[in-house]
Amino acid sequence: MAQQIADRRDIDFVLHEQMKVADLAKNDKFADFTKKTVDMIVSEARNLAIKEILPTFKESDEGCVFDNGAVKVPESFHRVFKLYREGEWLAMIDEPEWGGQGMPKTVSLAADEYFYGANSAFMLYHGLTHGAANLVSILGDDTQKRLYLKKLLSGEWSGTMLLTEPEAGSDVGALTTKAVKNPDGTYSITGTKIFISGGEHDMVDNIIHPVLARIEGAPAGTKGISLFLVPKNRVNDDGTLGECNDVVCTGIEEKMGLHGNCTCTLTLGSRDNCIGTLIGPENKGMRAMFLMMNEARQLVGLQGFAVASAAYINALNYARERVQGNDIMAGKNPDAGPVPIVRHPDVRRQLLTMKAYVEGMRSLIYYGGLMHDMEGLAQTEEEKAKYADRTAILTPIIKGYITDKALEVTSHGVQIFGGYGFTKEYPAEQLMRDCRIFMIYEGTNGIQAMDLLGRKLGMKKGKPFIEYLEEMRKTVINARGVAGLENMSARVETAINSLGQAAAHLGKTAASGKVREAYAYAHPLLEVTGDVTMAWMLLWRACLAAKKLHKSAGGSEPEKMIARAQKNKDAAYYYGEIKTAEFFISNMLAATMGKFAAIIDTNPAAVEFPEAGFGA
Repeated sequence: MAQQIADRRDIDFVLHEQMKVADLAKNDKFADFTKKTVDMIVSEARNLAIKEILPTFKESDEGCVFDNGAVKVPESFHRVFKLYREGEWLAMIDEPEWGGQGMPKTVSLAADEYFYGANSAFMLYHGLTHGAANLVSILGDDTQKRLYLKKLLSGEWSGTMLLTEPEAGSDVGALTTKAVKNPDGTYSITGTKIFISGGEHDMVDNIIHPVLARIEGAPAGTKGISLFLVPKNRVNDDGTLGECNDVVCTGIEEKMGLHGNCTCTLTLGSRDNCIGTLIGPENKGMRAMFLMMNEARQLVGLQGFAVASAAYINALNYARERVQGNDIMAGKNPDAGPVPIVRHPDVRRQLLTMKAYVEGMRSLIYYGGLMHDMEGLAQTEEEKAKYADRTAILTPIIKGYITDKALEVTSHGVQIFGGYGFTKEYPAEQLMRDCRIFMIYEGTNGIQAMDLLGRKLGMKKGKPFIEYLEEMRKTVINARGVAGLENMSARVETAINSLGQAAAHLGKTAASGKVREAYAYAHPLLEVTGDVTMAWMLLWRACLAAKKLHKSAGGSEPEKMIARAQKNKDAAYYYGEIKTAEFFISNMLAATMGKFAAIIDTNPAAVEFPEAGFGA
């Protein structure tokens, strides 16, 4: 069975029919990115992903090799790393001044969907490199930009993110890494960082580490943290490499998944010879790092979605090819032969569950990219703030909800493969293992839920969240006027209203002093917010599809639509979009209404439960 990783027809639908990305070319900034150019970019990304990156997927699972401070990546990575660099894919959205292509982020996400779906472990080296480069571009001084930016964006050097320590995981303020100022303005760094993705490897000559550390005498907690750039090898003023910078890899982790990406423990300054330069103001490191963190969190959502998409496409192809069992309508007919398992109702239920989530995720991911692009095109500060606020609301949903549901999708994928899904003969089990970390790193999904409840709902007195709900209602109003979508639009409207009520209830609960009770329902709130967002995206898609299908079929009558869908691939696709939305809204969104009831009830059992009662 040939591996596939994404649905090009659906990618084109979201880019051109839902997000209307070609309209961005009306602005001078994106004038070169016409529909023809966008389609060419996506095609080139698909070719590189399927022909070159995807073949590394299985070998990637064999992992990296650690030997006396050095890390060797899977051999097949070296060639595709070179091809990826030569294609200038790393700097798709960045300024041409620094070697970027100046591409709309929405378009870059379509390319990245293919890349991450092909091999997330390989792509993780590039994702963090771009995050480090973005940090330098925003906060770096002229010297830091001159020395590092082009080398990072070209992929000649790679980058990381050094936050976590053995005793300071999610509680970053507890870090102990120390920075001592030197007479020349540099800093001597000492400390140990763990769980560093791509912290040491043999694909580049230098690795640039943004490092959180506390300057001697700085306040305790997060208020006293600063951010430093610490290269693996020092960089001379002319850009050439100097001596090693006392950054030593002392081991790599044996993990559940993503084996092709080394997760390192790094010791800085064990010989008192690690030098870093301050990036951004002193004691403002956490604020600076969140510039990288927010990009990384959206990237993790993309990773989860891309892996889920690959799991769905693989499961769908297998279900079409795997012949087993008679059609349920054949009864005891001895002449009825076995059928492909895609004909069995429960397999269809699972496939449609996967499809609904994957397509809703795709729309949400690309919508997040469009908000980034619109912010960049904004003509006023008010307009810019509007799109920035929307991105802020979306970030915990994209990172938290999508990765939660991505694991669910990959689990369905294993189930559809049956016993074979539990073996290494097919990719289903590796996709599921690779997917599990996305719920944990760059801030656990529990932290994403707390961010949504504690920061995003009350941001600017709740105005951005209210505007988010109003944006959903616009789709409902539009869908009301489309024949066949009346029932769906009514259900989504009810869910949007319930979301507003649930959010307001938890906000009031926390404000009344019942903080622990409110935060016990932070993750359920994230889940229902994601559920309603998925319903919105799918209703939006169904609305567009129905209008196209009604025109093509010569009417909105079911028999006309079905007849047209049987003869025309586009019509079949559009009819499938209507039915996908109907399935999600009638099934998953119905369950969401019960979750709303639990949130409003806010039962305190979780916080009142005695610790000893957990047993063992």
